[in-house]
Amino acid sequence: MASYDKAMESYKKAVTTAASLAASAMLVRGVVNELVPYEVRDLLFSGMGYLRSHMSSQHTIIIEETEGWANNQLYDAARAYLATRINTDMQRLRVSRVDETKSMMFSMEEGEEMADVHEGTEFKWRLVCRDNSSASSSNGNGRGGSGNFKLEVRSFEMSFHRKHKDKALTSYLPHILAVAKKVKEQNRTLKIYMNEGESWFAIDLHHPSTFSTLAMDHKLKQSVMDDLERFVKRKEYYKKIGKAWKRGYLLYGPPGTGKSSMIAAMANYLKFDVYDLELTEVNWNSTLRRLLIGMTNRSILVIEDIDCTVELQQREEGQEGTKSNPSEDKVTLSGLLNFVDGLWSTSGEERIIIFTTNYKERLDPALLRPGRMDMHIHMGYCCPESFRILASNYHSIDHHATYQEIEEMIKEVMVTPAEVAEVLMRNEETDIALEGLIQFLKRKKDGAGKMENVDQVAKEEEQEKEMMTKSDVLDNEDQQDGSKE
Repeated sequence: MASYDKAMESYKKAVTTAASLAASAMLVRGVVNELVPYEVRDLLFSGMGYLRSHMSSQHTIIIEETEGWANNQLYDAARAYLATRINTDMQRLRVSRVDETKSMMFSMEEGEEMADVHEGTEFKWRLVCRDNSSASSSNGNGRGGSGNFKLEVRSFEMSFHRKHKDKALTSYLPHILAVAKKVKEQNRTLKIYMNEGESWFAIDLHHPSTFSTLAMDHKLKQSVMDDLERFVKRKEYYKKIGKAWKRGYLLYGPPGTGKSSMIAAMANYLKFDVYDLELTEVNWNSTLRRLLIGMTNRSILVIEDIDCTVELQQREEGQEGTKSNPSEDKVTLSGLLNFVDGLWSTSGEERIIIFTTNYKERLDPALLRPGRMDMHIHMGYCCPESFRILASNYHSIDHHATYQEIEEMIKEVMVTPAEVAEVLMRNEETDIALEGLIQFLKRKKDGAGKMENVDQVAKEEEQEKEMMTKSDVLDNEDQQDGSKE
């Protein structure tokens, strides 16, 4: 019992001492606030904070959502980066989705903490929100003001041991920026632009074509992918050799062989926007230049059916003895080539230029040389490998009893991937669809044979006509010789 009384007495003394200290602290604070000028108080508190920070082993970096009136790019990068590292077992999570085509995005809620490890070092993150209404009121931007000032200021606090400060600044933060850039590129919605007058107009590009669904020879497909990968990684190389950072591709082949699907696959693979230039809407070289310098970097310029889109004038005007009016600035081959590899080609970086044609032989050789169209890609008729890809795309099968018969006929018949795809789409039942394809290929083969026979008959008839004409000529000559005698 005596020990209990002693314990209680000690507890009462401790409580009394703590209360006395708290009261003294409040009294001192009140006296300081009343008697010490604001500037001196601020200096004292700053000094105390400085001592406390030097005594602590933890350092903290504050990343606020805004910097003045502008968004803080590092805050946006940290938010995107942490979303890829967040633990969904956290008690409180913020979940959002801004596009129905995108997945849900997880982020930290106010007051929550999480840890991230980079190169063996732990960094702790905390989301802090503070009310800024008093500051907005004092600046006249509160209620009744302009309404542009944010009442809530968000910031990330990144804490770590002070010995890792250099790593945080020179390694970890640049790593966050790099990862966030990749995440942004992967998640952003691609755009396709069309020209009208001197302006571009954009809509979202949701074309589903990818290299995995593209029906073409695997080796050719892989060579295109490797070429694209090499191109996007060679910024410094292009700078070193003194060339504009661009690459040209010519897609040629019969209609229906997948040229447009190839362009969409390239855009999805690189995450590049597409600028579909309709040259028939462009009347002057000056307009063409304005459109082309208005393109963004990391984009694809497409001119489809380059051989028949517009009658481009020759570079040497007046070749046939006529001189054009020098005041005219009509679109010419020279104007187009000047952008492809001339001085205007340096108006942007990391650009792909694609020309398509059904008839490569009709193109001016000046368009085809390396440096303009660097890689020529033949989009040919359907082959057995293309057929297997299409069958997998439309019916999710890797093998079927009819494959051998179909592939043998595809080797003999000129049929485009578009034709094969259309037949496979006619029925969801795999057996019925493949049987329909067999019948289609047989009709195609018989039709080709009949066409060959028709051509042969026409050729023989033409030869007979020529022989008869020659015979008539000889007979006439014989008659004339006889009359002379």
